[in-house]
Amino acid sequence: MYIWRDQRVVVTGGAGFLGSVLVRKLRERGCRDLFVPRSRDYDLVQMGAVQRLYRDAKPHLVFHLAARVGGIGANQAQPGRFFYENLMMGAQLMEAGRQHGVKKVVAVGTICAYPKYTPVPFREETIWDGHPEETNAPYGLAKKMLLVQSQAYRAQYGFNSIVLFPANLYGPGDNFHPETSHVIPAIIQKCVDAKEAGAPSVTLWGDGTPTREFLHVEDAAEGLLLAAERYDRSEPVNLGTGREMTIRELAGVIAEEVEFSGAVVFDPGKPNGQPRRCLDVSRAADFGFQATRSFREGIRETVSWFHAHRTELCGFTR
Repeated sequence: MYIWRDQRVVVTGGAGFLGSVLVRKLRERGCRDLFVPRSRDYDLVQMGAVQRLYRDAKPHLVFHLAARVGGIGANQAQPGRFFYENLMMGAQLMEAGRQHGVKKVVAVGTICAYPKYTPVPFREETIWDGHPEETNAPYGLAKKMLLVQSQAYRAQYGFNSIVLFPANLYGPGDNFHPETSHVIPAIIQKCVDAKEAGAPSVTLWGDGTPTREFLHVEDAAEGLLLAAERYDRSEPVNLGTGREMTIRELAGVIAEEVEFSGAVVFDPGKPNGQPRRCLDVSRAADFGFQATRSFREGIRETVSWFHAHRTELCGFTR
């Protein structure tokens, strides 16, 4: 059994959506020496700050979750920033980790790294079979460089790093900022606002036909921990449920949970993003991972969380 209490652990992005859940689970597993760098203190885009982080924390293991992220609109508005910052954070954290003798780096990639027309279900060995979908290709390619670096460093230096590719995450604590939120919080907020305003309909981007696979944040954090404990190869690993649904179906579930009875209208003039997303998750099963959260229950939890925290979110949600 992996003994977390003996490990000094850094979690970049540890105050964020996935990171905060991972930090809690690490503490529940007995990890007593946890360091969560904040961007105001350690700008991970700058190598000097990354080197200082390693000197200050002296970690045995690093979880790299920090990223510049957003939905289709944010990726379209800032493709250069999304590429550069994600590339530099990952490359420098792994290189400095190698220099400082870190035992292991667990890095989180993105499903956006897969080619636009990847056959469903996405198998890890197909990740290089084409170019990512255009609206988030710079972000997806920057994160895919984690995989290149991980494999190159293992080959040359024997450095132990792994890269995991999770499905779209959701759950309580998600990002509801209108400029950077992903599809589930965006639809929740639109439906809640429409219900309160008595609006007859909500309008969503695209035509509703693309499919997505969604992974509850609690399941994702558990997958990261199991991989840290049991997986020591540089072949990429998908984390997900292996189940997809259309955006139209997703909107219907959310409207029901929010109790919005108006019409859901789609704007085909807006981009759809990748046509389909669904993962082959058999490789993750090899180290014991299986998603357990019911999607309907997870959406219900997320809606409840949004209602409970809406006052503190109101600065950017209304």
